Amino acid sequence: MDHGKHRAPAHYEAGEGCLTTLIRIPVRIVVLVIVLPVRMVWDALVVGARATDRILLRPLGRALSWLLATLVVIPAVWLYEAVLTPLGHALLWLAAAVFVRPWVALWRYVLVPAVRYGLVVPVVWLYEAVLTPIGHGLRRVYRELLAPAGEGIAAAVGWVLTALFVRPVVGLWRYVLVPLALAASWLAEHLIVRPPAWAYRELLTPLGHGITWLLELLARGIAAVGSGLWAAVVWLVLTLLVAPLGRLYRRVLAPVGREIAAAFGVAWRIAGYISRAVGRAIAWLAWHLIGAPVTWVCRTVCTPVGHFVRDAVWAPAKRAAVEAGRAARAALRTARETVARARRDAWRALVGGPRASEPREPGSPLARRLGVTQQAMIVPSAAPEPEISSLGEKNAERG
Repeated sequence: MDHGKHRAPAHYEAGEGCLTTLIRIPVRIVVLVIVLPVRMVWDALVVGARATDRILLRPLGRALSWLLATLVVIPAVWLYEAVLTPLGHALLWLAAAVFVRPWVALWRYVLVPAVRYGLVVPVVWLYEAVLTPIGHGLRRVYRELLAPAGEGIAAAVGWVLTALFVRPVVGLWRYVLVPLALAASWLAEHLIVRPPAWAYRELLTPLGHGITWLLELLARGIAAVGSGLWAAVVWLVLTLLVAPLGRLYRRVLAPVGREIAAAFGVAWRIAGYISRAVGRAIAWLAWHLIGAPVTWVCRTVCTPVGHFVRDAVWAPAKRAAVEAGRAARAALRTARETVARARRDAWRALVGGPRASEPREPGSPLARRLGVTQQAMIVPSAAPEPEISSLGEKNAERG
């Protein structure tokens, strides 16, 4: 027996019925028709946004950043470093010199010495030299004279006050007021407090318990009737309203909503495939109609023409320009040298040239001269020089 015929479909889900199977394909077709233009517009916008970002926004952003750095940041940094910082230091120094240092000097060199030597030092001296000895003397006088006399006077005054005021008041309180208060409290307890307490305990409490029992019975009856009515109302609502709505949601609305959501997902993916295929077709057409001819023209026409122009026109013109530049620089150099030579000759003709130095034999520092015999004595192997002075040699040559 082939058990594969009785298997469930691949996309079968529990709870699907015939309604789900019937509405799936039409809903997906309708949703695909609705979603396809939206997906194609979305893909076109995405491609346009990427192309705009790559071709326009990034170069524009780099240009704006460079322009901002060149026109704003660098001048601002230069202004801050070259102008504002020295100006701030100067203003800070000026503010310190005008506002801070005078007040500090006034506080340090005027107010503090004035307060210290004009107030604190005299007050401290007065306290230490005058008030402290006076206080010590007054304390000794109080301790030696006034304290013993004061203790005797206080004891006498206390005995007199006790005899005149305290003992009569204590006797009045103990022997008159306390007995009267006890009698009044006994009368109040037996005439006022005990009769209401007996009435509350023997009459009102049983009566309140009976009333409470009756009210509890009445409340229980009402609660039983109300609970029955509430249960009936709840059963009716559940049976007539909630159960049909639940079946409607579970059997109709949930499958329809699930299928619509799945149809949107499937239609979005299918629309993406279709949009990509359309985009590839448009790109293929654009390449074969525009890109390939332009590439062929560039490769077969423009490139050879450019190479010909580069090799036959641009390179000879460049070499000729280089040679002309070199010739012009050589001519300018020759002209400068000629002008400089003519200027020197004119200056020599007007002023006269420097005296030419006469040729002479190079002298050896170790050679012996007139009047200098120590070197020959120190260095015996030195070659002797003709014993004639350089002045005499010059005169002889001139003669």
